Formats: sequence, C-alpha cells, structure tokens
Amino acid sequence: MKRTQIQIPDPLYKEVKRLAALKDWSVSEVFRRAVEQLVTQYPCIKKAEEWELPAPGNLGKPKIASERWRDLLVDDETGGPETL
Repeated sequence: MKRTQIQIPDPLYKEVKRLAALKDWSVSEVFRRAVEQLVTQYPCIKKAEEWELPAPGNLGKPKIASERWRDLLVDDETGGPETL
C-alpha cells in the first residue's frame, strides 16, 4: 500500500474526523473509501486502438422488404408518402 500526504481545509478535516469517529474507522479509511467511490465514477477510458466494434445483435426479421428501403429513405428525406 502506498503512503501519501494531502492538504485539506480545516473544516473538511473536522468532518472527516467526525465521520471516522461515527463509523469507527481511521481517518485513512475514510479517505480510502472516498477515493474508491470517486474512482468508480470515472472509469478508465480505453484508447482508440484498444476499442473493438461490438458483435451485432439479432434484430429479427425485417419489417419491410429490402427492395423498398431506398424508396422509404427517399420519402423520409423529401417528406414524401409513408406507406408500409
């Protein structure tokens, strides 16, 4: 385990001491738990080269025939009729 020094304002230190006494923890334990909680809120971001495209999921049977996709896309872009 690593040792470190930190500087915190006196009012915050008093609150840490109060919490430590309330929970019967050491001051170090209060800081350790606080840092663990904070670190979980900011997970490590993978580098772009580590990222992989997820496997595709099964979306089921298409609701429209593949021959009509182009027409429906054009209608969507131009505000044309929408008939499935």
